[in-house]
Amino acid sequence: MIELLRDPLTDAVVDTVKLIPFLFITYLIMEYLESRTSDKSAALLAKTGRFGPLFGASVGVVPQCGFSAAAASLYSGGVISLGTLLAVFLSTSDEMLPIFISEKVAPGTIFAILFGKLLIGAASGAAVDAVMRVFFSRRRTEKHIHDLCEQEHCGCEEEEDGILRPAIRHTLHITLFIFLITLALSILFSLIGEDTLGAFLSNKPYLGVFLSALVGLIPNCAASVMLTELYLHGVLAVGPMMAGLLVSAGVGLLVLFRTNRHTADNLRILGVLYALGVFWGLFISLFF
Repeated sequence: MIELLRDPLTDAVVDTVKLIPFLFITYLIMEYLESRTSDKSAALLAKTGRFGPLFGASVGVVPQCGFSAAAASLYSGGVISLGTLLAVFLSTSDEMLPIFISEKVAPGTIFAILFGKLLIGAASGAAVDAVMRVFFSRRRTEKHIHDLCEQEHCGCEEEEDGILRPAIRHTLHITLFIFLITLALSILFSLIGEDTLGAFLSNKPYLGVFLSALVGLIPNCAASVMLTELYLHGVLAVGPMMAGLLVSAGVGLLVLFRTNRHTADNLRILGVLYALGVFWGLFISLFF
């Protein structure tokens, strides 16, 4: 039993600790915005323009789980748009780049995949924002940073606390949540095994796109590691690999469901993210 838990526990601790700086900085910024800006200026910040998805995709392509977690918190606080959030999720590379580099994958291949994820994230995010502006502007759920603070009971309204203590409380709440879920998922991965999952996904060129996207939705860095390794070992073609990695937002989805109290909104985001991953996976399978 101890041997079974040792590796998953180590992985969960390492994955969680890596996120703490990103989470803390994100909440510190959000606390500053809450304490220094009025509702009007916060609303203006949330509408920084149509370049949000491009910026989000550019930041998300950096190989760190923390950016997707940060984006989820910012979306829950009403700071960024849905398109920007999805752009970050779609472009997030997680552990893919370090694995590619360690496996000495050709630089041209690495650049093509990263640039493709950036373009897909930016284009998809911009399209989602355009649809939201045209068809859903009247039904849009307004979010504010103080809504997130009230939900987390962080004491943000207590001015004597400043911004440091509430930011620490936010970070501790989310860190504990991520650790528990990551540990459970790591144990599950260790029980299933990469070979079993590889056999499940191989020899299914188009169905593999749908299956890989489902695997990619698993909110754990291990999902992107496994998909990348399966691609490098020839188990996955580029289309299914991209479908899985496009939706593989690391712990971003965990943070979204933890911080955004609108469950229906979260489920819609999950559905749209999966649909986009499958669409682009099929497109790549057909034309590349």
